[in-house]
Amino acid sequence: MTSRAPLVRSSRWLAPVIAATLLLAGCGGGGSGNSTSQQGVVGPAAQPSAAALQAQYIAVVKATQPQVVQIATDTGLGSGVIFDGKGNVVTNAHVLQGASRMQVTLADGRRFPARLVGVYPPDDLAVVTVGAGKSIKPARFADSSKLAVGEIVLAVGNPLGLQSSVTDGIISALGRDVSEGQGVVLPNTIQTSAAINPGNSGGALINLRAQVIGIPTLAAANPQLGSPAAGIGFAIPSNTVTDIAGQIIRYGRVVNSRRASLAVSIADTPTRSGALVVTVQPNGPAAEAGITAGDAIIRVNSTGIADASDLATALADHRPGDKVTITVEDTNGTRRTTTVTLGELPGG
Repeated sequence: MTSRAPLVRSSRWLAPVIAATLLLAGCGGGGSGNSTSQQGVVGPAAQPSAAALQAQYIAVVKATQPQVVQIATDTGLGSGVIFDGKGNVVTNAHVLQGASRMQVTLADGRRFPARLVGVYPPDDLAVVTVGAGKSIKPARFADSSKLAVGEIVLAVGNPLGLQSSVTDGIISALGRDVSEGQGVVLPNTIQTSAAINPGNSGGALINLRAQVIGIPTLAAANPQLGSPAAGIGFAIPSNTVTDIAGQIIRYGRVVNSRRASLAVSIADTPTRSGALVVTVQPNGPAAEAGITAGDAIIRVNSTGIADASDLATALADHRPGDKVTITVEDTNGTRRTTTVTLGELPGG
């Protein structure tokens, strides 16, 4: 079932607020039956004391705050997570959007100029480096396929420029496909009740084992007020982060996106419903299926497509090689249905 809610990126306020689609895709990457015991969550029969839980919070924050940095650019502020001991830092792509200069500030106050290693906008991830030999300790990343709804989490970052701030909450849902607009859909995100504010983008969502389970990226907005809706934030899961960041560091780009593609460029159309096909890549999946420029994609399998965002969300539920049934409408209003074998979203 598809619902709509506005979202704001958590590095800064966006005006106007981006309209977005949230699609519950089950628990893709969700928890296994014994994941709560693996994560150290205590059941009703053995509730921890408030003092013990508080001590655990303090220990986790002490361990993880040094692994989260502030990233200052000539366009704004955001957060980052130390990815490895070689000086690489992972963050959100939108934190660096339009930036020509970057500076990383560690939790201990040390500042270093940073250089862009690579960026992958489809997953809103990027890597910068401060170079090796800086005596920095990398974060530990959890296996996000073992997460469970209800786990306690902490968000560590630099909201509103307040360095090393911490908020707490739980995992509220798993497997959310979230549209950032402009055709960017983040698949399989983690929904959390931990407060996500401007400046948290690129920081860390951590569990009580001091492991990063995700990168906070977006907060839902109150449609009446245009301000963040309390307790509804979204994070990119750690398995996606380690995969994409690892490829960027190794190759300077993403060589295997694991994301499905029609190999077309899409736009909204003001005159009719659907996602308007602007260009078609020769010999790509859409071209092979007979889809041409000027067609409007109005359905993918049983899902109606009203605009470009709907199409991006529908494709986020699939992988390269999947076969889908697509209904298009040409400029004369004639509809036809074709089967398409999806290709891979480019990573370069």
